[in-house]
Amino acid sequence: MRNETLYSDFWSRNQRCFLTLLLTVLSCWWSVVAAQSAFEMIRRDRNLSASNYCIYPDSALAPLTPAPEGKHPFYISHYGRHGSRYLSNRKGYDIPYNYLKCADSLGLLTPKGKEVMSEMERIIEDSEGRWGDLSGLGKRQQRQIAWRMSERFPEVFKDNAFIDARSTVVNRCVISMGAAIQQLVALNPDLDISMQASKRDMWYMNHQDTLLRNRMSTPESDKAYKDFSDPIANNPRLMEMLFISPDSARKVISEKWLNYYLLKAGLIQQNTSMGKRSQLVDLFTYEDFHCYWQYENAWWYIRYGFSLLNGGEQPYSQRHLLRKMINEADSLMRKDRNGASLRFGHETVVLPLVCLLGINGFDFKTADLAVLEGQGWWACLVFPMASNIQFVFYRENIDDKDIVFKVLLNEQEATLPIPTDIAPYYHWRDFREYYLKKIDDYEATRRQKTH
Repeated sequence: MRNETLYSDFWSRNQRCFLTLLLTVLSCWWSVVAAQSAFEMIRRDRNLSASNYCIYPDSALAPLTPAPEGKHPFYISHYGRHGSRYLSNRKGYDIPYNYLKCADSLGLLTPKGKEVMSEMERIIEDSEGRWGDLSGLGKRQQRQIAWRMSERFPEVFKDNAFIDARSTVVNRCVISMGAAIQQLVALNPDLDISMQASKRDMWYMNHQDTLLRNRMSTPESDKAYKDFSDPIANNPRLMEMLFISPDSARKVISEKWLNYYLLKAGLIQQNTSMGKRSQLVDLFTYEDFHCYWQYENAWWYIRYGFSLLNGGEQPYSQRHLLRKMINEADSLMRKDRNGASLRFGHETVVLPLVCLLGINGFDFKTADLAVLEGQGWWACLVFPMASNIQFVFYRENIDDKDIVFKVLLNEQEATLPIPTDIAPYYHWRDFREYYLKKIDDYEATRRQKTH
């Protein structure tokens, strides 16, 4: 009997190690596959080139890996971006529209150019008074995510479970929070809910680190980005389509910015009431979408990833949020109660937080923008509209000292750069030790540099 027990224990330990190794190999394999197929991804769905304007991937979710034996979910710590929205201000539409109006006044527009100018007028009219507002699609996204969260982890939301919901003070985030809570209440009216949207929480909900922001753009990063993006920024084919004399048009407009803002205007319509009525995206080829994807991806990496072009520290802007999430989880673990902390904010928090955590290898560091695509560092996979990070915690009971958890990125099981024998689950003690040290080390070094 003892030999059977020893064998069982040996197999259990080695099975876990094998599973960890397998998931690591599969993760690396996916990075290779993804790295080779950015263009193919766009060919399958051109809207996926939209960077932070991508709509949330509401496709079928992969089955969840069963928890370690005896463990049950009791707490979820979440940070999510607001749902689909309208363009935040007129600039993105006014630039291409005014270019077209200027060319039209000079008699330079082709019939297609006139059609595009008219469509821009309709898009501007549809967006007027809604700049930055959450769209109807955005509300549906938040309700569906909340429904799935409750459906997948019913133990967390049962009986009078507490829901601590917080939002930044931006309207689209407040309404996103309201839509999610509305869904949870419909599923369980007995929930104990607190909702807040206060400037008092902005120090961690949407921290603006002045020192890091001032270092986002450096002469080195600006030059690298220009060298990377300029060769793919113009679009002679589009110019031929819109203007009777492209050379004459180039004297009064910027080909680069017309191409950029027209394409951007077309892609964001997937989030609005104009989604199925707009034809702007039909002006562009898959090659055009891929070029746009490339320079948007590089732009986000420089400003929110671990880019070595500006010091490789930008994701630390979210250290206060991460420390807050750790402290709140520690506090909750001492209570015999289930519930969730739901936070609603912005992609400019989601992306650097994912990088700071190193989820799915997004802590990748480089000064070479050309390697991002091959490495699988694709911002569009991280921060579509309504993107979210969920930490789901498990324990046997209130006396359980070995709390485990897993991290979901956009509701899919994800990996962290720390060892585990229960992948895709991690021991909370290992996580908190690793990340608190990471934050402390950064802050200590920062103090030394600034004194």
